[in-house]
Amino acid sequence: MTGAPGFLDRADAGRRLGELLAGRSNLIEPLVVGLPRGGVPVAAEVAQILAAPLDVILVRKLGVPGQPELAMGAIGEDYVTIVDAEMLAMAHVSEEALAAVEARERGELAARSQRLRGSIRRRRLRGRTIVIVDDGLATGSTARAACSVARAEGARRVVLAVPVAPAGWTDRLGPTADDYVAVYEPLDFGAVGQFYADFTQVSDDEVVAALTSPGGTR
Repeated sequence: MTGAPGFLDRADAGRRLGELLAGRSNLIEPLVVGLPRGGVPVAAEVAQILAAPLDVILVRKLGVPGQPELAMGAIGEDYVTIVDAEMLAMAHVSEEALAAVEARERGELAARSQRLRGSIRRRRLRGRTIVIVDDGLATGSTARAACSVARAEGARRVVLAVPVAPAGWTDRLGPTADDYVAVYEPLDFGAVGQFYADFTQVSDDEVVAALTSPGGTR
């Protein structure tokens, strides 16, 4: 993977991830859910290959005050909260500061849900194999939140699938998911975008289009 992208774009990544998942025999009644926004085009390709319905799980990163690119946790739907205690201590974030960031991100999560879902509720997760898809994994905080949402909703099995993740990612996430799938696990991982030739930002309109297409949540 050194010196060249691994994927042309998110659609290419989704097709290759979907082909890898299609070879698994334990994906019973799968529901494919993408993490907006970048994970949805990947998930759409996976869902098509698996002949599975498509939905989203909405999560928001909790960024360290003054350094929002550093994740100190994440939140998901149904008031799921994941906190990185080590990062909190390292960044000297108080309980009050954490609460303020979470309150702000809860508002953003509610607004994002309204934009993407409107008045239509997401598909039921209970009793199903939930395949959670993103365009790549770096810190894993948002993936943890998404997996926790799926478990809280009664998923029978949770599979976390990404085109690319750093070597050792499954050890770091531990029992967060029941199964992990990645096309690439490079040692020279710096950022997700370095493994794509085209890593253009995905818009809300593109997410809505994927969800309203045949097989989408609506």
